[in-house]
Amino acid sequence: MTLLLLAGACLLTVTLGYVSVCAASPFGNCRKCRGFGFAMKTDRKGRPKRGKHCRRCDGLGKHIRLGRHLYNLWLHLYRAGTPARPARKG
Repeated sequence: MTLLLLAGACLLTVTLGYVSVCAASPFGNCRKCRGFGFAMKTDRKGRPKRGKHCRRCDGLGKHIRLGRHLYNLWLHLYRAGTPARPARKG
């Protein structure tokens, strides 16, 4: 029982940590360009050089986190599915 309680506590800690990261910083670095917005290349002498524009993040270097994306989808569905309350008569 203690092991199950410990696993649950660890899972809760990791989940709350990820939720706080998504709330504080909803955008993370793009995994393809590592936040640069372009690919790094080297010329023939081995010096770093700016490469092609990153198509995944459109050159911004940032990408929305998965947790924030799911929260945005839920919020959109919640707002679209909840009708406005009619005014009370009388």
